Amino acid sequence: MAKVYATGKRKTAIAKVWVSAPGKGSITVNGVDFEAWLGGHETIKKRVRQPLALTKQEASFDIVASTQGGGYSAQADAVRHGISKALAAMDADFRTILKPYGLLTRDSRIVERKKYGRKKARRSPQFSKR
Repeated sequence: MAKVYATGKRKTAIAKVWVSAPGKGSITVNGVDFEAWLGGHETIKKRVRQPLALTKQEASFDIVASTQGGGYSAQADAVRHGISKALAAMDADFRTILKPYGLLTRDSRIVERKKYGRKKARRSPQFSKR
C-alpha cells in the first residue's frame, strides 16, 4: 500500500493531501465527505477532480486532505494542487500528463496590500474639485 503526501497552496489557503494507492476513489476533506464539503458548487468540484480525470484514476486512489486559511474556492484549488503534486510523485508518467495543463505550478497571485492614503490597494479617495 503506497501513501504519498503533498502540500498544495493557493492565495492564503494551504492543503495537506495524502493519496493512498489501492482505493475506491473516495475524497475526504477536513474529516467531511467531499460532496458535503463543497455542497452544490459543481464547477469547483470538477476543478478539484481534474487531475484524477486527466490521468484516468478517478476510482484508483483514496484521498484525505486537510485545509486551512482562505475561502472554500482557494482551499479547493489548494487541494487540486496537492493532488496533482502527489500524483506526479507517485508516477513519472502522470507528471507528463499534468504539466501541460499547469496543474503542478503554484498559482502565486495573492492579494496586494493596502497602501497608506488609499481606500484599498490602488483605489484612491474620491476627488472633489470644489
